[in-house]
Amino acid sequence: MTLQPWQQLAAAKRESILNAIPPKWRIKGPIPSPEEQRDVTGPYIQQFLTPREIEITETDVVGILERTTTGKWTAVEVTEAFCHRAALAHQLVNCLHEIIFDDALATAQALDAHFVKTSQPIGPLHGLPVSLKDQFHIRGVETTMGYVGWINTFQGLPNDPRSRVFESQLVTDLRAAGAILYCKTSVPMSLMSGETVNNIITYTTNPKNRLLSSGGSSGGEGALIALGGSPGGFGTDIGGSIRVPAAFNGLFGIRPSSGRMPYQGAANSMDGQNTILSVIGPLARSAGGLMALFKGVLGTGPWLRDPLVLEIPWREEVERETRELVRGEPKALAFGVMYHDGVIGLQPPIERALRIVEETVRGLGHTVVTWTPPSHQIAVDLAERAYSLDGGADVAYHLTLSGEERAAQVILNLAGTQKTAMEVAALNVEKREYQKRYMDYWNSTADLTGTGRPVDAVIYPCAPQASTVPKRLATVGYTSFINVLDYTSVVIPVTHADKTVDVVREQEVFLSELDEKAQREYDPDTYDGAPAGLQIFGRRLQEEKILVLAEYLAEKVKAASTSP
Repeated sequence: MTLQPWQQLAAAKRESILNAIPPKWRIKGPIPSPEEQRDVTGPYIQQFLTPREIEITETDVVGILERTTTGKWTAVEVTEAFCHRAALAHQLVNCLHEIIFDDALATAQALDAHFVKTSQPIGPLHGLPVSLKDQFHIRGVETTMGYVGWINTFQGLPNDPRSRVFESQLVTDLRAAGAILYCKTSVPMSLMSGETVNNIITYTTNPKNRLLSSGGSSGGEGALIALGGSPGGFGTDIGGSIRVPAAFNGLFGIRPSSGRMPYQGAANSMDGQNTILSVIGPLARSAGGLMALFKGVLGTGPWLRDPLVLEIPWREEVERETRELVRGEPKALAFGVMYHDGVIGLQPPIERALRIVEETVRGLGHTVVTWTPPSHQIAVDLAERAYSLDGGADVAYHLTLSGEERAAQVILNLAGTQKTAMEVAALNVEKREYQKRYMDYWNSTADLTGTGRPVDAVIYPCAPQASTVPKRLATVGYTSFINVLDYTSVVIPVTHADKTVDVVREQEVFLSELDEKAQREYDPDTYDGAPAGLQIFGRRLQEEKILVLAEYLAEKVKAASTSP
């Protein structure tokens, strides 16, 4: 079979990624199929690592920084351990687009030399390897964003001199904080998909169950961190692209409100579409890791270099006040809980996860309020319209650069109609009116909580499924309404699908045809082992508060699950 030119280009890029892995880190022999070895986390990937590498790579962000910023661990040994594990992860689940191990080790050597000379770290993230979604430009490193047509170009522009020297603002800020950048992770073509699939690396699978998806569009980040190939990294979220991979891979992740993290100089789809802004946020294996990464970037003063970043440093007083609330007696928090969006109900693993968290909250003595806000479907419709304001022209153009085939999972209609300025304005008015209705509802819950305040946060799924079989993601509506509201949302891991517990239910009445389809597609054996996480969301710009609440609930849920 003769390959088309775009297929040849994609294959060459795919091979170049593998060739960037040092021979000593190549997995010998054939890699087992997903049917033969579903779960490649834990003992499976550990077999290729030394005890010291396991110790380093299974320490979270906070633990690593406690050692690298004090000289207990060198940046070189930490970086080399994560480079090795990232190389293994890519061979197992196809999660990397770019490998920059040599540059990372050179940076680590410079950081170690600085510490030896001064006995001081460069910054709060000194010596921490950080992975990045392949939207962020790093000097001397390609960005494809999943497009074959971007290979050997700068965002599809051939022979552009910026391709070798330009860096995104987040990259500059991470360097200033002392972080070490060593790889860029896989994304779906266009970014507009809840699964990570493109013609370069094909499909990024879920490390806990390779029959399933790692989510999207920050799916490479989710898979890499879940496999211990990164302690933490940064993704973006315009409809759930941080939260879905975090939930599907058993991680913590935050979708902050717009204006908290620097987006300047990052590649994007539909750049200039401002009805719903894409935002940057970290993913990590602990809530403390999210806080450290978030603080590390804010500590560089990104509002001085990105005109859209709000001048809001990390608010220690909000963190302190929230910690006092969670420690207080009698318990003084109130949480909203919502079990479905009225269109698609929850499959058994996610419903069980939500009940676990609700029961934990009640057991701690906090108030639980049934959450009945303005219909989320209104927001989902607004989001879908915002994503298609250009009629799919941007994505269609970038696909034509190579002539590549579009992945079925890309959610955009590429043959739509571009909207006029008046139509965009009308959509923005609808969005504002919906935001006001939701705000008014939230305020009204002060009459229900008994705390003298409205609900502090809401507990809600990220998806009705614990991951998804390829091409069967039911909806992104459980996350995209948050983007319309521009609320703060943090994902916490809760449990895993268990085929002996999460059995098929006898069900005759469904919320909708989509719900019936989603419930009938659920197979306990296929989903067995998949992580089941939830999101905790608060109002706009409540990152400090929601991160503390997420940390608190995650700790209590974990304690409850391990108690006799």
